[in-house]
Amino acid sequence: MPRNHHSTRKQMRERIAQLAARLMAADGVQDFALAKRKAARQLGADDTQNLPNNTEIEQALRNYHDLYQRDEQRARVREMRSQALAAMRELALFDPHLTGPVLAGTAMRYSDISLMLFTDSPKEVELYLLNRNIPFKSGEKRYRFGDSLRSVPVLVFTGGEHEGVDAAIFSTADLRHAPRHAGDGRPVDKARRPEVEALLEADR
Repeated sequence: MPRNHHSTRKQMRERIAQLAARLMAADGVQDFALAKRKAARQLGADDTQNLPNNTEIEQALRNYHDLYQRDEQRARVREMRSQALAAMRELALFDPHLTGPVLAGTAMRYSDISLMLFTDSPKEVELYLLNRNIPFKSGEKRYRFGDSLRSVPVLVFTGGEHEGVDAAIFSTADLRHAPRHAGDGRPVDKARRPEVEALLEADR
């Protein structure tokens, strides 16, 4: 491949990543795939080989926040990590892990606080919440395990102090087999409560 053609494609990937990051940070687009498709369409880049991966967009998001929203972003992430920590203490029986943009530090105004719980009885989580009058709704989300996709139950808290938190429920065996994102196959980063406490302490 000619060097100039490779350079042009690289520049286009960077432009798409930067625009996708702006769409997510400023316009509230939550989905990586939607953000990159919209960005590519706006830039007239129909060649899907030019689309950046989610890691590139996350880095572009960090750059955008540093340039335009540094103080606002830092305060938002600190507040959301504090809320996540309170939910993790509430759900301590189920070995909660923080994941997603709140852990990564790229959370936006409308981002959810995503937890992963590990238990051999998902119904116990529901009973626990019902007994404490914590409102929630049920759903599911797909994760990749090895070469296959699997749906896991997700509970979304719909009221009270934990509103905005969602918790995906895995079996304890899944602690030995790290789930991956369904879209791009990346390992899901996660952190237990002491790690989240350390992040908050470092941000004082």
